[in-house]
Amino acid sequence: MMLGDVLLIAEKHRKAGSQIVARIDEIESNKVVVAIGGESGSGKSELAHVVARALKDQSRLAKILHIDNYYKVRPQDREAWRKEHGVESIGLGEIDWDLLNEHLDAFRSGDRAVLPCIDLLTDQIDELHTDFAPIEVVIVDGLYPLHVDADLRIFIDLTYHDTKKAQILRGKEPQNEYRLSVLQREHEVVQSLRPLADYLVTPDFDLIEAQAV
Repeated sequence: MMLGDVLLIAEKHRKAGSQIVARIDEIESNKVVVAIGGESGSGKSELAHVVARALKDQSRLAKILHIDNYYKVRPQDREAWRKEHGVESIGLGEIDWDLLNEHLDAFRSGDRAVLPCIDLLTDQIDELHTDFAPIEVVIVDGLYPLHVDADLRIFIDLTYHDTKKAQILRGKEPQNEYRLSVLQREHEVVQSLRPLADYLVTPDFDLIEAQAV
């Protein structure tokens, strides 16, 4: 999620969120990285927000790092870049993993860091100065966070076909033929990361062990 983005939090997100918090509570570490991944419109940002809020209610501070803020190409330039490089260019190679991992290392060390934060209203990349010392949990959310070294990997088991209504309601991007080709390519890449999940969030937003499926 970026500044100016839209959250559509529902009871289902709170249900799955409470189950994720219970799994986090089982991890014996004072610095926990949680990855919440899934396809466009599946509820990643909503779930990350609910989990962070629930942890705050436990007096545990959580910081959300959104993969959207780590793209190498800004949102307003991305479509032109993708059309120039082809649909096959869409995927893991678009993300600045070195920068994201640098910030995860800063979290684990309790250091300070300057995080990117894209403002969709101004199309600017702002800087978020963050002190990770008091932060106990970092939640990385987006299409591809299961790619990072995380203590807990959550995958929302919905495809972009299942979430078409949520995509329209959020209105982040126009629903046209090109957008559908992007969603299909993202679908392929996101699903390739599914086997890395520790837990799946079902279409009914229950949390189940991935190996049980």
